[in-house]
Amino acid sequence: MPPLLRKGHFLGAKLRSLRKRNALTLEELSARCIQRDADTAPSVSYLSMIESGKRAPSQDLLELIAAVFQRDPAWFLDESADLELSLPTAPSGGAVRIPLEPAFLFSKDVLQAAIPELLAQTGTTGRQFAHLLIRSHQEMSRNDFPDLERAADNVGGRRFPLSGDDLLRLCKHHGLEIRWFDRKPVLARDKDREVRSMVRSFFEAPGIIYANRALQSEPARLKFDLAAHIAHRVLHGGDGMKSAHATGGEMGGSPEGGSGAAGMNAQDVLHAWRDFECSFFAGALLAPRAPFRRFLARERYRIEAGMKLELTPAVIMRRVTKVSPYPYWHFFDAYPPGYLRAVYRGNGIPLPWGNLAQVSDPCPNWAVFRMIDGHRGESGSQISVLRDGERALLYCCHSMRVRDMAGNPHVLSIGVDLAPALDSNGVKSADLIDTIFSECLQRRGEARIPKAATEVLSAVANVLNIAWIEDALTQPARIICPRSTRCPRADRCEGARPSRAREIADVRDEILGRD
Repeated sequence: MPPLLRKGHFLGAKLRSLRKRNALTLEELSARCIQRDADTAPSVSYLSMIESGKRAPSQDLLELIAAVFQRDPAWFLDESADLELSLPTAPSGGAVRIPLEPAFLFSKDVLQAAIPELLAQTGTTGRQFAHLLIRSHQEMSRNDFPDLERAADNVGGRRFPLSGDDLLRLCKHHGLEIRWFDRKPVLARDKDREVRSMVRSFFEAPGIIYANRALQSEPARLKFDLAAHIAHRVLHGGDGMKSAHATGGEMGGSPEGGSGAAGMNAQDVLHAWRDFECSFFAGALLAPRAPFRRFLARERYRIEAGMKLELTPAVIMRRVTKVSPYPYWHFFDAYPPGYLRAVYRGNGIPLPWGNLAQVSDPCPNWAVFRMIDGHRGESGSQISVLRDGERALLYCCHSMRVRDMAGNPHVLSIGVDLAPALDSNGVKSADLIDTIFSECLQRRGEARIPKAATEVLSAVANVLNIAWIEDALTQPARIICPRSTRCPRADRCEGARPSRAREIADVRDEILGRD
């Protein structure tokens, strides 16, 4: 009996286990094979039969499948190899949750009284707090909003890409009239600072879209604005309770203006949630899940490739975090000197700074900060090691310097947690990360990744099919910190403030004679 056929059941089980641990569907695995060798690539049904043991792959096909997963073909035939690959410890996403004890202090009545007081005393606006709630909801739900996806699919029919003319036709179909106006950027008040802002568009009930004529020369932004206003018409009946689209603001993209007083009212949450819904719908309409996922696979997740389709880099990055089969993504949109306009942390990455206030000791080695400070080109990729308490974490990000419609520079950054991918492919991530961390620590915080680790990460990059991970491997890796005053380097981060502060718990342990 031929060896491939004799080992077919075991081979199929290993293939199915490996495929699922890399979050690939049969259709996606077939497409990945076609990318490498269209003549040898299997159909979806044939892959299914291989996994069930009903068919055995030829030697050429086995080598093709092995190449997709960056494994030796012999691994699939080795009956002594572990069938069940180690499962990664999934990041919880977002901020760490804590138990709330004693429970009576966190009853609904007490929270309803305490939260407005907290916001008023800290100077936090209702819209800021609402955006934090929405961000936490996004991260806890893994960015999964199937009702919004379905609504966008029904409107656009999953056509991809949609042109500007397609959007105009959809507006007309849904009874929306577009009226153009001319306005140049102005100085607007956003919290305690003045920003250069520009009104792009706004919705006037029941069915009028007022759009800045400057959008006619910005097709990607025009498409997004029209898609978001179509969302308001479809989801909310066009009642007009939706924020205007304006650039230059900190949270949600629009300056808060006179409504930015501390405290909260019911409409803060309503408007923030509706803005989020319309933005998510717009992304789903412009980049439907299935065709956009296929596009990303073909382009190996290169963000610049999506811009040829007249999609903004922000839309592309946000949709990647949703449609990718790999769930461990983060996304930042940062304005100088260090404000976050948008955040998504599906991989639980600790924040280096916040969107309510700047921190006094930001770590300057985060790729976003380096690009904001002008130390890099217009785009770049970076491997980063982060020590957070006892955990060593490994990330790769791709960052781009862009300008909003008012001309303000800001940085968009998308990244992945590499540890789950390493663990899913049989690599002990903790050991590999410690190797890179030690190498960087010996060289003042940045170093070339050792050859053995580079080969492993290159293989993982090929499994994930993300080209810019391989780009980052050509550059030194860097140690990054949640705060520069907690930097593990011997000489601390550049700009870190020297501190003589002691932890009280350490003093207590010294008194008690504990090591």
